[in-house]
Amino acid sequence: MDSLLKTDVITGVRRLFYLSAVFFFVAILLEVAVVLIQGRENVIRLADGISSMTAGMFMMLTAIFIKGFDFAVFGWLHQTFRSVNLVWDSPTAWFLCFFGVDLCYYWFHRMAHEVNILWAAHQVHHSSEDYNLTTALRQSILQRLTSWTFYIPLAPFIPPSLILVHSQFNTLYQFWIHTELIDTLGPLEYILNTPSHHRVHHGRNRYCIDKNYAGTLIIFDRMFGTFEAEKRDDKVVYGLVHPLESYNPLYTQFCHLQWMWQRVLEVDGISNKLSVIFKGPGWDQGKPRTGLIQDIPDIHHPQPKYDPKLPLWGSVYICAHFLINFLVFHFYSEGSGNLNQLSALLGMVYMIYSFTCVGAICDLKWYAPLLESARCLVLLATLTVFDDSMVAFTKLDSVIFTAVRAVFLLSAFMWLPQCIQRFANGKSKQE
Repeated sequence: MDSLLKTDVITGVRRLFYLSAVFFFVAILLEVAVVLIQGRENVIRLADGISSMTAGMFMMLTAIFIKGFDFAVFGWLHQTFRSVNLVWDSPTAWFLCFFGVDLCYYWFHRMAHEVNILWAAHQVHHSSEDYNLTTALRQSILQRLTSWTFYIPLAPFIPPSLILVHSQFNTLYQFWIHTELIDTLGPLEYILNTPSHHRVHHGRNRYCIDKNYAGTLIIFDRMFGTFEAEKRDDKVVYGLVHPLESYNPLYTQFCHLQWMWQRVLEVDGISNKLSVIFKGPGWDQGKPRTGLIQDIPDIHHPQPKYDPKLPLWGSVYICAHFLINFLVFHFYSEGSGNLNQLSALLGMVYMIYSFTCVGAICDLKWYAPLLESARCLVLLATLTVFDDSMVAFTKLDSVIFTAVRAVFLLSAFMWLPQCIQRFANGKSKQE
C-alpha cells in the first residue's frame, strides 16, 4: 500500500510540474510582451534568460537520478518515529504541514546564505543580473542534495506525501514573485512573500544582503529579524556581490566550489579550513561568522550588466537551437526510465555539452564556433545512423527528424568559415 502511495504521489508531483512548465512558458511570454509594450529596457535579456532556463533544466537532470529518495527517507522516519496519527487528507494535517514546510523552508533558505558550502549551490539562483520570471527557473543541480534534509523534523508528525506535495507547492508559489512588473500588494505585504519583498532578497545593495528568506509567508522573516522592506529611493541592483560575467552553465554551477577550495588551501589550520566551509561566504579570519557588512561593496543603481552583444543572426540561432535542446530535454526526461545506463549517460552528456555551446556563443568565446560546429556534425551523424530508433523513442514523424537534420547540416556549414578562420589565425582577441 505504501509503495503504491509513494508511486502515486511521485507521479502526481511530476504531472504537476509538467503542467506548471506550460504555465511557466506562457507566463514568461506574457511578461516579455508587457515589457515590450511598456518599453522597459534591460528587464529581460535573451542570453540571461536562456542561461536561467538552462540552469533549471540542469537541476531537473539531477532530480531524475535522485527522485523518490527524499520520500523514502520521510516514509521510513514516519513509520519508525510517528508520534501523531494524522491522515494525509486531514484538514489539520494540511494546515500544520503548510506552516511547517514554510518554516523549514525559511531555515533552509537562511542557512543556504549563511553556510558557505550550501551557498556554493544556492548562489546559482542569485547569479542573474536581471529579475524576471526566467530568474525563478535559475536553480542549482546540487541544492536538492541537501535542501530536503531541512524537512526531516516534520517526518515523525506529518505523512510524507503531504510534506512532498507542500514543498512543491511552496516552490511553485515562488515563481510569480520573480518579477518587476508588480509593485506592491497592500495589506498582503504584511503576511505573504511578494515580488517587492523578494526583489530585496535578490539585491546586492547593502541593505538587501541576507534579507527576506521567505517561501510563501513573510511572517517568519518578521519574527526572526531578517525582514527588510524595499526602498523606493534606493532601487535594487540584482545579482551576486561579485558578478560571474559568464553564461557558461557549468561555470555558473560550480564556480563557487572552485573558489571555496582555493580558500581552503590558502588558510592555515584545520579550524580555519573548516570555517571556510561551514561559516558564511563573507567570513574571514578575525571576523564574525557571516562576515562584516562593511566588506560588501556599496552598490547603488544604476550598475552596468554583463552583456556581450550578439548579432541578430546569433540571437535567432541560439533561440532555434535552444528550442531544439529543450525538446530533446523533454523527451529525455519523459523516457529516461526506459533507457539503459549508457543511453541515459550519453543523453545527459549531450545536453550538458549543447547548453555549454549555447553559453560559449552568448559569451562570444573564440572557441564557440569550434564547439558548436562539432556538436552539429555529431548530432547530424547520430540522427542519420539512429533515425529509426529516434522515431520509435520519441514517437515523432520521421519528417520532423529530416527537418532537424537539415537544421544541423546548415548550422555546421554556417560555422565552417569561422572555424577555418580560427585555425588560420589562432585564438581571437575576444575572450
